[in-house]
Amino acid sequence: QVQVVESGGGLVQAGDSLRLSCVASGRTGSGYHIGWFRQPPGKEREFVATINWSGDSTIYADSVKGRFTISRDNAKNTAYLQMNSLKSGDTAVYYCAAASAPTLSTGVNGYNYWGQGTQVTVSA
Repeated sequence: QVQVVESGGGLVQAGDSLRLSCVASGRTGSGYHIGWFRQPPGKEREFVATINWSGDSTIYADSVKGRFTISRDNAKNTAYLQMNSLKSGDTAVYYCAAASAPTLSTGVNGYNYWGQGTQVTVSA
C-alpha cells in the first residue's frame, strides 16, 4: 500500500505560478509512478502529467505542455507539479496518484492509490 497526500493548492491570478507537492508513504521502496490529474468543476477527472520511478520519463497533457513540469525527489518520497502561466481554465481540484504498473499511464484506471486532492483556483 502507498498513501499519497497533496498540498500546495490555493487561489492565484492568471499568469501566476504555483507548485503542488505530493508526499508518498507506505511501501514506497517497491518503486511507483506518480501521476497528476485534475477535475474541473462539473467535469470528469482528466490527466495532467505523469513521471516514472527514476524520473527520466514523463508524459504531459497537451493542455499543459510547456507550462507545467512534473518532477520527483525519491530521497524525500515527494513529487512536484510546477505550474506556470496559469489560466482560468486550470481551475480544478488536483489529485496525485501512485501506480506500481510497469509502464506509465495517462488513464485514471492506471493508478492504484489516490490522494484527497488540493484545490487550485485561478482568477482571470
